[in-house]
Amino acid sequence: MNEPRPITEVAVGVLVKPDGQFLLTSRPEGKVYAGYWEFPGGKVEPGESVEQALARELREEIGIQIGAAHPWQTLVMDYPHARVRLNFCKVFDWTGEFQMLEGQQMAWAALPVHVKPVLPGTIPVLQWFATERGHAGPTHLD
Repeated sequence: MNEPRPITEVAVGVLVKPDGQFLLTSRPEGKVYAGYWEFPGGKVEPGESVEQALARELREEIGIQIGAAHPWQTLVMDYPHARVRLNFCKVFDWTGEFQMLEGQQMAWAALPVHVKPVLPGTIPVLQWFATERGHAGPTHLD
């Protein structure tokens, strides 16, 4: 019998500016799906809450300090390399200058998203934004 693979908890930050644009970053070279665009974040370490992990990951990856993280949606993705539960949190306030500390790129985006390719776990988030905002068109360009 095939045992289900363990789930890795991941904290994901959906940074939203007052004008509604949201931050996407590219996965750095050397990581699975390098070059794909996603919302920033990373693994929840033992003893951390999702919010604590998100604050640490965003400090380590993009050099900012976040204010409150607002839990939004969760999604389990079964990638070839790992099974992950993505804990998406909206973040509306942060301090510091954005620094791409892992050599990744960043882009402020709106719907439809023009950066590509987009990581599969990111596509449902774009659809959630479209639903929230009453957006009728495509959420990303293939």
